Parts: sequence; structure tokens; C-alpha cells
Amino acid sequence: MDPVELRASIPALERCTYFNTGASGPTPRPVVDAATAFLERHAFDAPADEGPYTVAWDAIAAAREVVASHIGTDAANVALTRSTADGVNMVAGAIDWQPGDVVVRTDLEHPAGTLPWDRLADTHDIEVRVLETDGGRLDMAEVKDAVADARLVALSSLSWTHGTRLPVADVVAVAHDAGAQVLVDAVQSVGQHPVDVTEWGADFVAAAGHKWLLGVWGGGFLYVDPDAYDRLRQTRIGYRSVENPGADGYKYHEGARRFEVGTTSPVPYVALANAIETVEAIGFDTIQPRVERLTDRLKDGLGDRLLSPRDYESGLVTFTADDPEATVERLAAEGIIIRSLPNPDALRASVHAFNTADDVDRLLDAL
Repeated sequence: MDPVELRASIPALERCTYFNTGASGPTPRPVVDAATAFLERHAFDAPADEGPYTVAWDAIAAAREVVASHIGTDAANVALTRSTADGVNMVAGAIDWQPGDVVVRTDLEHPAGTLPWDRLADTHDIEVRVLETDGGRLDMAEVKDAVADARLVALSSLSWTHGTRLPVADVVAVAHDAGAQVLVDAVQSVGQHPVDVTEWGADFVAAAGHKWLLGVWGGGFLYVDPDAYDRLRQTRIGYRSVENPGADGYKYHEGARRFEVGTTSPVPYVALANAIETVEAIGFDTIQPRVERLTDRLKDGLGDRLLSPRDYESGLVTFTADDPEATVERLAAEGIIIRSLPNPDALRASVHAFNTADDVDRLLDAL
């Protein structure tokens, strides 16, 4: 598949010029078709054939394999979740927090990466330490000072506010030297760039498939490093979390499956696997240069309104406007979809491989 074929497979693009993939991607028809076909099989055929549980668990196991391969790990290290926020909360709820424990996060985090720690500050009296950034950049000297007594460091691999790539591996190294674990929100990276969790070295990586992977809502995943379990206190439990749910007593699964509790729909994970395979069929060798060319074109047209880095780092392009929310509404009325941001008070366009130079020019003309 190439970007032209990808574009032709996305029905939403027949009705609008779409620049909001960083919030939620427009899904290709084959991804939805795969999910719909599975749903019909599971609901109509499985009860009279293999059985709905067999069909469901086989589909989930297959999706887990696809996700694991895509992020450079083994299937045993992947739990399937509903969203990035779901994965973050799984980690937050599996740590035996003590009063005074320190969580360090950046000021670039999405609410999915801030609210769990704010809640723990209220319920467990932990300290949430916020690293201030400049233009989407971290100061590594400040990182080292902040994490010296931390229990967990939480950061994004790619900032949703500026489109900057954060130095994840460097932060992980500093945090591990200080004895802290690291949780990475990678939802803006998967589908844009190759992600190899072993290169980052983080203890946990949470993401979802409905943004740059162009999947459907409800299909997320959590990577857990095998060495991370010794420092967790698992509390969530259900028949899918344990090795033999019918036995006397219980034993959690050795790997990340211990985070999966009970009955869930396999449909979002069938879509997630198909979406990953679609992105891989195009290839990052095609996706990244195309997005770079298109974002360069957009940034040239924006001139001094640009807030994101001038050089390519991602498909997220943030820029100023006199009234961001009014501009979003005006552009939507013209069939151009972008979004406003709360901090900075600005606009953000998300450029993916299905976009074209004509799309960029239409956005610039409308602005």
C-alpha cells in the first residue's frame, strides 16, 4: 500500500480536509471492515462453532503478537488496554505508594498523564514534581536534580503540545541511576515513527491505536518490562489475570497479561492489529519523509506564527492565532479540521501520510 491508496481507503477524507490525527485519526475502511467481519463472526457463527470464548481469546492473542512485533518486544510483555489513560492507570494502581513518594512529570503531559498522579497526591499523599520545559524541550540537568529521590518518572515520547521528540532513553538512564521507574506515554509516536521499547529501556510504555495508527477507539496497549514486576503490588485481578482461574488460590500470569482482568470485546484489538499492519505495509521509510515534506511546506507558509520546531520532528505543527477556538470553528465550516490547544493557547495541525500538498495549501489559504 502507498499513501495514495491509503487516502482513497479513508471515507472521511471525501468530506473534509483532515488535520487532527493527533487527537483521533480517520480510520481506513479495511480496518473497519476487518472489525465488522470479526464482530459478525463472533456474534453469529462462534456460538454454534468453536465457541465465543475460543474465538475471542484467539483473536486477542493474535492482536497481542502484532502489537508486540510492532514495538520490538515479546507478546508476553504486552497487555491490551482500552486507551493510553487506561494503561497509565494500570501502572498507577499497581504501585504500593507511601506518603512522601515522588512522581516526576513534565509540564508537557496530556491530562491522561497528569490526573492519576494528582489523584494519588490526594489519596496517598505523594508529591507530584513538575519539570518545566521551554518550547517543548527538557533540560537534562534539571531532570537529574528532579529525579534524584523519585519513585516514578512519567513523560511523553512526543509532546502533544509542540510536536517535539523528548529524549526518552536519556531520561530513562538518569531515572534508573536514581532508582526510579519510568512510564512513557507513546501515543503520539506509534504510527508516526518506529518505536522500539528496548531502545528506550523504560519500565512501562502506554499507547493506543486510534491516533496515528488510524485504528478505532478502545484499542490500546501497555508494555511492561519483565524486570518491573518485582517493584509492583498487583491489586487488579480477574479470571484473565491468573494462570488457572479454577484452581484453589491464584497465581498471576508471569507477564503483562496479569493486567487484563475480565471479559472484553476483541473487536477494537482486531482493528488495532489490522491498522498496524496497514501502517507497516506503507512503511516508515515512506511515511516519515512524506510527513517531513508536508510539514516543511506548512511551516514555510506559517512563517513567524510557528511555535513548533522549524526542523522536522513529527507531524504535529503548533502555531499562533488571534482567537484559536473561533478559528477552529471557522475552518470546520469550510471543511478543514484542526484543533485548538489549552497550553500554549494556540492551534495544532496534525499532518499524516494520507495528507497532500493540496491539503496543506488549502489550510494555509484558509488561515
